Amino acid sequence: MAEASPPRARQKATGVLVLASGEVVWGRGFGAPGHAVGELCFHTAMTGYQEIMTDPSFAGQIITFTFPHIGNVGTNAEDVEASAPHALGCVVREDVTAPSNFRNVQPFDQWLRANGRIGLAGVDTRALTRRMRTLGAPNAVIAHDPDGNFDLDALRALARDWPGLEGMDLAKDVTNGQRDWTGGPWHLSTGYETATGGDRPHVVAIDYGAKDNIFRNLVKAGARVTVLPATAGYDEIAALKPAGVFLSNGPGDPAATADYAVPTIRKLLDADMPIFGICLGHQLLGLAAGARTRKMRQGHRGANHPVKRLEDGVVEITSMNHGFAIEKETLPANVVETHVSLFDGSNCGIAFTDKPVFAVQYHPEASPGPQDSFYLFKRFVEGLA
Repeated sequence: MAEASPPRARQKATGVLVLASGEVVWGRGFGAPGHAVGELCFHTAMTGYQEIMTDPSFAGQIITFTFPHIGNVGTNAEDVEASAPHALGCVVREDVTAPSNFRNVQPFDQWLRANGRIGLAGVDTRALTRRMRTLGAPNAVIAHDPDGNFDLDALRALARDWPGLEGMDLAKDVTNGQRDWTGGPWHLSTGYETATGGDRPHVVAIDYGAKDNIFRNLVKAGARVTVLPATAGYDEIAALKPAGVFLSNGPGDPAATADYAVPTIRKLLDADMPIFGICLGHQLLGLAAGARTRKMRQGHRGANHPVKRLEDGVVEITSMNHGFAIEKETLPANVVETHVSLFDGSNCGIAFTDKPVFAVQYHPEASPGPQDSFYLFKRFVEGLA
């Protein structure tokens, strides 16, 4: 992993990963040429690389895929969670092969190039993942030059000088404006459903960097959904007269986003508004209650994370993508822990004892991932007046 790689590897390299520590990882670049700086992380899902790359929660991050075969199913216009990729780039073990799926529209490397995202293949991703598990997620630069010309000193300086995700508010960068959401679940024969009318509880979803499949699951659970941007204030939300409010996932440090999000959430809590939050929304809800959050060493990113539901001991296999967590020891008396990670015991769910409010750290919409936790959407929507 160091610059002391065999000279032949460097001579043939068209891509490179440079860590803030100065370590250099050579490889074969694909996708768009150029460079990008962010936090390097790893993701353990075996499927869904297109959903992962377009998840707004990955803004400011470079993804190392631990599954060695990425790109085999190509890409299409339906398997996306946002209109464009938000991850800066990806690191993979094997070269991207020709797609072999009947739904393919564009090979993965061409899709990355068209969207200005960088790929790096030929990397020992197991060694890279072990480093992150031991030392934490580092700042890094990923670069691709078909001619193999790299200024390592300049790339090291970029990685070293990047401030990191701690203290960084990225929700404002990825949020969308107000919109009425109608799309439902996807089916192989017909594509995405369109929600029918009827007497559906109205949910206002605050978009801190939401995945589209979250809104689809709210529709599937029976809600009528209006999406508002991350900066929406209490008066703007209340004017829509929602039956409940959903707080979405998103990127960055919750303590930074809290500057404008927490005052709004506290007013919603004071009004006894039913609230359901996930991921960043879960963390913001904890901050609004008076708890603290912390930066995790490596974070949780994958589609196979076991979480124990404390009310009955049931274990849910969940999809996760987060680098911050609520410090459970700081929860106030009227907020109880409802779920815990079986990997490291970190907090994965909270509920208020005196209000119709709950949240989980993981992604119950699971795109990609298992569907063990869809019941949370039903619990929220069916509990609305």
